[in-house]
Amino acid sequence: MHTVGLVVYPNFQSLALAVASVFEYANLQCEAPFYRFSIVSEQGGPITSSQGFSVFSEPLAETGYDTLIVAGDNECQLPSAALLDYVRHAPQHSRRVASICTGAFVLAAAGLLEGKRATTHWYHARDLKARYPAIQLEEDRIFVVDGQIWTSAGMSAGVDLALAIVESDLGMDAARTVARKLVLYQRRGGGQSQFSALLELNARSDRVQLALTFASENLASDLSVERLAEAARLSPRQFSRVFREETGQSPAKAVERLRVEAARLMMETTRHPIEIIARDTGFGDRERMRQAFLRAFGQPPQTIQRAAGAMQVAL
Repeated sequence: MHTVGLVVYPNFQSLALAVASVFEYANLQCEAPFYRFSIVSEQGGPITSSQGFSVFSEPLAETGYDTLIVAGDNECQLPSAALLDYVRHAPQHSRRVASICTGAFVLAAAGLLEGKRATTHWYHARDLKARYPAIQLEEDRIFVVDGQIWTSAGMSAGVDLALAIVESDLGMDAARTVARKLVLYQRRGGGQSQFSALLELNARSDRVQLALTFASENLASDLSVERLAEAARLSPRQFSRVFREETGQSPAKAVERLRVEAARLMMETTRHPIEIIARDTGFGDRERMRQAFLRAFGQPPQTIQRAAGAMQVAL
């Protein structure tokens, strides 16, 4: 049985506990349980979370775990020297050593991220880089895998990391089934941005939100101002005015952002050629998509697709 230990320490961020459900539902896909999941701490017993409630933990096993996952906290505080020493030696007896959110600070303090590609919560990324400049920080990624070291962004990205672990162990179909059971809108690839275009557009009114939702669900269609205004049940002139007031940009620019985000996700989760991705996300041809990627990322689609392919090989 594959053992998974989630390391917690005082004031850990409680959302890290959500990864337990990923491994629980993965076990339900197997004839016999594949994972033994444990919440662990330096000495065991109750550990208080950042929200003030406590969880019971087992003492750290001297023999280690197949996968060790270190939770983060809200203040980037480091645990005890003894726990850091345990994490420092974890790669000697673990297939994977991972962190969620600011747990990356623990891995870095233990020396495990030296010269490694890694990520963390976007809010703390610059602090991590300042403290540990030898890290190859990819601050906009959902999760990053570099050899046996796995790091994720904050909060819900820990679930994405756990799903990637399940995919690596049990295959893509098992990971997709778990994601569906957890009622996830989509299973995000590691290269996906921590920032959502829909969230950043920050539409306040129901009508603009309706138009954006319609656009995100019909990217391959004609998404003219007239069509979006119809979805919002406004006149084109009124829609353009309200849209710019709420989002700070034109409908055409917002649609491009949605298409770029969808195209990048397809690159990370499929092996489709660029021409197919351009067609299915509404760009029409690869040149229009290339120009949009250069505006958004400063890189052409081919560069990002190669990076996504390297990530899939690592998994």
